[in-house]
Amino acid sequence: MNRREFLALSAATQPPGRAARKKLAALSTTYHVRSHTDNFVTRFLEGYWIHRRYYPSPCDVVSLYMDQVHPADIGYRLASAYGFPVAKSIAEALTLGGTKLAVDGVILVGEHGRYPLNEKHQILYPRFEFFEQAVAVFRNSGRSVPVFVDKHLSYDWTKAKQMYDWSRELKFPLMAGSSLPVTFRRPELDHPLGTEFEDALMTGAGGGNDGSIFHYLETLQCFVERRKGGETGVRAIQYLEGDAVWRAAEQKRWSPELMRAALARGEKVRPGPPEEVRNPGVILIEYRDGFRAAVLMLGGMAGEYLMALKVKGKAEPDSTLCYIPSRIPTTSACSSTGSPR
Repeated sequence: MNRREFLALSAATQPPGRAARKKLAALSTTYHVRSHTDNFVTRFLEGYWIHRRYYPSPCDVVSLYMDQVHPADIGYRLASAYGFPVAKSIAEALTLGGTKLAVDGVILVGEHGRYPLNEKHQILYPRFEFFEQAVAVFRNSGRSVPVFVDKHLSYDWTKAKQMYDWSRELKFPLMAGSSLPVTFRRPELDHPLGTEFEDALMTGAGGGNDGSIFHYLETLQCFVERRKGGETGVRAIQYLEGDAVWRAAEQKRWSPELMRAALARGEKVRPGPPEEVRNPGVILIEYRDGFRAAVLMLGGMAGEYLMALKVKGKAEPDSTLCYIPSRIPTTSACSSTGSPR
């Protein structure tokens, strides 16, 4: 489902006679300045500015659930300022303390906070568990509302597939995604639909956890899906690391030319040969229409989101930096949800 279809379905699932402004329940792992909850939920509270133009929020946040309270929490303060409750449970956030669903949409932000790692070094954010509890309210209420999930659905394929299946079963719009595809681009780069691409590569740090890799994959995708013929799906993905990365380049499985073009757009790239990066990695993607693309991870050398594409008939690659204005600070210890701090 694309964004336009999501919005159309969202409108269609609302009961008739509702006021123009929709009511949102925000479900968060933790809420501090520059957290993902701040990036998303605060925009629905305060609105936002782009190029000197102010965009007010079209919806009202009417409840907030936080799984953990950060030492620098802003959730309780914002709830007090905007006059909505901090719920003690997800069910309470969706029912506003009643017995049935009482909101028009759900924002689920499962990012930041103190959670364990699995053997793959994935952070076990409870997005699935949050979602499951929301679905239980939908079932009990006999109706459902649109749900947006920040980033990917889950670190686990089985859980992610179950979340998708619930949305199909109960017929509610579900959208998930990274914010990187809509961040600033230096320089501006937005190819027309139907552009003929020969190759594409995104590079940066990438490794460390699946959340970081997801940003790169989704940003790559927002560029390459504009190619001639449109998106057809993925046939195969392969991950290589260490010396195998450079052997794959020699075999022309990814393009060093695109790597150099992308790195040239970086504002914080460490000087030196990329081949000296201690533990590089590359994700090789083969699409069903035969198109190929790659995500090259050069941790310690490049920590930005750098994109390059080869357009058919152009001598030089197109490239850009997907720019984030400020970095998100490392989350320190959080406590369980309790009384206001």
